[in-house]
Amino acid sequence: MACSSALFSHISFHTNPINSPKPNKPNRKIVTVAAIPPLSTAADVSTITAQFDGATIAVIGGSSLAALAAVLSVADPEKRRKLQAEEVGGGDKEVVREYFNGNGFQRWKKIYGDTDEVNKVQLDIRIGHAKTVENTMKMLTDEGSLQGVTVCDAGCGTGSLSIPLSKEGAFVFASDISAAMVAEAEKQAREELSTGKDELSPAPVMPKFVVKDLESLDGKYDTVVCLDVLIHYPQSKADAMIAHLASLAENRLILSFAPKTFYYDLLKRVGELFPGPSKATRAYLHAEADVERALQKVGWRIRKRGLITTQFYFAKLIEAVPS
Repeated sequence: MACSSALFSHISFHTNPINSPKPNKPNRKIVTVAAIPPLSTAADVSTITAQFDGATIAVIGGSSLAALAAVLSVADPEKRRKLQAEEVGGGDKEVVREYFNGNGFQRWKKIYGDTDEVNKVQLDIRIGHAKTVENTMKMLTDEGSLQGVTVCDAGCGTGSLSIPLSKEGAFVFASDISAAMVAEAEKQAREELSTGKDELSPAPVMPKFVVKDLESLDGKYDTVVCLDVLIHYPQSKADAMIAHLASLAENRLILSFAPKTFYYDLLKRVGELFPGPSKATRAYLHAEADVERALQKVGWRIRKRGLITTQFYFAKLIEAVPS
């Protein structure tokens, strides 16, 4: 794959004091396929590059930031979002469902697939997401084998995490709001999981894929993982969603989200100025402190945390455990 050389730059996790066994080095192959994207969801990235090159956005600073902020203050992306919701007869959830069953599915399948038909920004986002998946797998395997461990992959996209989890022996329940994403995930899983690691090994257990939104998830799992999905929830709704996901997990909850800082918020606003010919979903950023407070309210604490960044991809990755 074209971007394989960039997939193994691990982030450094900051860990709260805990007693944990020595990590086992996982033996796996990470398959990078589509999943719901983080910050880049706010706009058509190919359109952004027509207005700003990567270096321009990456080096904005000082007085330039202030000047750009003043220009952005007159923009009205909210009006466009309301029109989208009216067209599909609902709110953010309906917009997300329609987008990832239509144009959005085709776009992100290409970005997170292995086709060479991507531009520089799309390739950068592909690499960023692959780092998130890889570092999630590292979090999950740090304390030992995943053989027989039950994992809920909430917002599974097209299987970029579910498939390597199954390869490590986990029993995976994978869900997504998009039927198109789920169908693609099943297709990818059948191709990747049809045989074992060698002639003597049995084929991994196929994940159970279902079409469900986060609110509809139920059951109990050793671990719940939700990558790059909270971007579709404002903080007022994200608190309830974090509490719901924590209620499904017995031992671990892993979340990634687009962090809310002045700089990242400004980049999001730049993207909203150039929505492109097709519609995209609204992007909500979240302050790490807000996410941590939501976890503390339901008796959970953050044990590990890290930040994954490329030029156009920004994701905070945390692991929480019961207090």
